[in-house]
Amino acid sequence: MRIYLTVVDDTPEALSALRFAARRAVRTNGGVEILALLPPQEFIPFGGVQATMEEEQRQHAEGLVARAAGTLLEESGVRPSLTVRSGDGPKVIREMIAANPQIAALVLGAAAGGAPGALVCHFAAEAGTLPVPLMIVPGGLAMEAIDRVS
Repeated sequence: MRIYLTVVDDTPEALSALRFAARRAVRTNGGVEILALLPPQEFIPFGGVQATMEEEQRQHAEGLVARAAGTLLEESGVRPSLTVRSGDGPKVIREMIAANPQIAALVLGAAAGGAPGALVCHFAAEAGTLPVPLMIVPGGLAMEAIDRVS
């Protein structure tokens, strides 16, 4: 099965990428893997405080993934795989792609105003080294346009 890997966060462009991935999955009889990234925490000398902060981040990320999955299922009928991982974003994404040969493409959303985003910048600069295609969805694209091009 062809799987489209996409990263969700609190940004509108992440929703654009998710919609594109879902539409591609429907059209190609594939699936979607939704990844929420937890940034690595700086060491805090009080372990209890650090553990609480990490747990709050994890709960927030799990909520994002659950909402995204619900939206995806409701709009397209695709039941995605869900992953919440901590660590350096590009490294985690590369590890996931390497571990799952069914991942057919990495789908990221570019911010509509200003810089496109850290992951988009990183992977666009290294697109030639990826073992799968990189699909960048403009964050300012209307939903109808996403549906049309996917």
